[in-house]
Amino acid sequence: MTLIAFLFCVVVGKLFYVQLVDGQKLSAKALDQWTRDLPLVARRGGVYDRNGILLAGTNTSYSLYARPVEVVDAPSIAECVSEVLGLAYEKVLAKVSKSGVSEVTVAKKMTKEQMLAIQERGLAGLHFSRDIARYYPYGDLMCQLLGFTNVDTYGQTGVELYYDTYLRGVDGCQLTPTDIRGVHLDESTHYLPSIDGMNVLLTVDKSIQFFAESACAAAMEKHGAKGVSCLVMDAVDGGILALAQSPGFDLNAVPRDDVETLFANSKISAVSNVYEMGSTFKILTMAIALNEGKVTLNDRFYCAGSREVDGQKIKCWRAKGHGSQSFAEAVQNSCNCAFMDLALRVGVDTMYEYFRRFGLTATSGVDIAGETSGLLLAQERVKNVDLARIGFGQAVAVTPLALVRAVSACVNGGILLTPHILKGVYDPSGALVQNGYGGGVRVLREETSATLRELLLGVVAEGSGRLAGVEGYQIGGKTGTAQKYGEGGIARGKYLSSFIGFLSYDNPRYVVLFYVDEPQGYLYYGSQVAAPYVGEIFANLLSYLGEEPATREDKQEIVMPDWVGKSYAEVEKEARKLGLYLETSGEGEVVTYQFPVAGTVCTLPCVAYVDLP
Repeated sequence: MTLIAFLFCVVVGKLFYVQLVDGQKLSAKALDQWTRDLPLVARRGGVYDRNGILLAGTNTSYSLYARPVEVVDAPSIAECVSEVLGLAYEKVLAKVSKSGVSEVTVAKKMTKEQMLAIQERGLAGLHFSRDIARYYPYGDLMCQLLGFTNVDTYGQTGVELYYDTYLRGVDGCQLTPTDIRGVHLDESTHYLPSIDGMNVLLTVDKSIQFFAESACAAAMEKHGAKGVSCLVMDAVDGGILALAQSPGFDLNAVPRDDVETLFANSKISAVSNVYEMGSTFKILTMAIALNEGKVTLNDRFYCAGSREVDGQKIKCWRAKGHGSQSFAEAVQNSCNCAFMDLALRVGVDTMYEYFRRFGLTATSGVDIAGETSGLLLAQERVKNVDLARIGFGQAVAVTPLALVRAVSACVNGGILLTPHILKGVYDPSGALVQNGYGGGVRVLREETSATLRELLLGVVAEGSGRLAGVEGYQIGGKTGTAQKYGEGGIARGKYLSSFIGFLSYDNPRYVVLFYVDEPQGYLYYGSQVAAPYVGEIFANLLSYLGEEPATREDKQEIVMPDWVGKSYAEVEKEARKLGLYLETSGEGEVVTYQFPVAGTVCTLPCVAYVDLP
């Protein structure tokens, strides 16, 4: 009796488990056995630039399936399909007549016209489904930022990944009740319609992106660099207008066979990599010192080629020094000694407080995957010698995006913005679903920003940034040449050469950062490797905006003299007389190399370089 009771409890328990615990799973299995379904694939939303130009779209095609048990006239089907699609009659006949299968794929990637031509014949046993494939009208344009999808059109990188939830949509299906052989049990067919993905409108401008990418490709080819990048940001609302990077790849032919290279070329260095940005970082040191009243335009600085801090000798980039100079001249000369003095005047605690205000110690919140925060020494461990180096852009590493964001605040009146690429998300009917980002916080006084703009204008008009200028327009900016580190020390011959500039003084709207990673050869200063391309981008941008750059009939041309073998003192005097800005490398007295080379016809303004080993 006890055994019977035990067995009864086991049976009841099993029934309870099957019906209540495992019931939903078993019901699903049963439904799958009783029905045949065809997928109704959702159309992936499009990605557009700020002007509504399509950057990533979806091609629709159709697949043809046959259910052999439903086929009534296999020869007629084979004749129709082979005629419309140009397929071999025998192969089609074999497929639609195949036994032992419930469903067989007859053809894929049919056009809508082909699908309708077959459908209108009303042949029993044939079914259709919609397929989609991603395509990019401009090939490699914006390849890192846009990203790409997998074969199922799920986002894998870039915008395609970050906004995949909006773009993807929801697939549907067509359900038909059948028996175990696949024969219809009744005439009913149930449709679960797909929901197409939403459209994403970016802040990026295709034309500005093209200007930036063309400049990157040109710099890459000329300087044989490891990589070149350019970031253009709207200093008023924080929208990213262009994010270019070379080398790239064709989004319509993603090189998936070399995963390592694909990953390297897909990574957005401006967002994911941190660098010692060198002298472009000096803009922030200037801003902090001015905002805290630690420097005025009347202050003077003396540079003998180095400073001794905490018993350590720290060199200026110009080993022979800049001598006595005003604050404006120190900015134009990018004098390391002057910026060491500024940092030491401000002090560690105040500098780090501003770094936090500028967002350097955290991520910016940009809607791009993979963003990293800056790398700073722990505040409590910073010594004066460290602070001095930080003042001119060493011993502190930030992402290029973080630098652009902070510099935008320096020139736009003092407002720190959240950089972003989303302008809006729209459903298939065109209704707005989500806006982009906006707003900001004040980090500097307006008068500080105005003074900074004035000083940075001088860098382009009179200093090392001359090649970034556009005749007739007020452009400000700062050059940067940073040594790179590797294997525990300075990597010989490896530099990050950069220029960051803004347009214009009265209405600073466009901020451009251009940087060349490890240019090859003698040329590595940002003034010669990066600044000219920013000038080119600004000239194209002005033309695009309908503000043609001014031209002058009296542009002065000079023929470069032969300086090789001459003394530095003689060369410096001659360069000043010719109106050339002179950059040097080394501490020797005799020139062994010059650029441009002797005999080159140069149009002023021009930056010259000499080597003094």
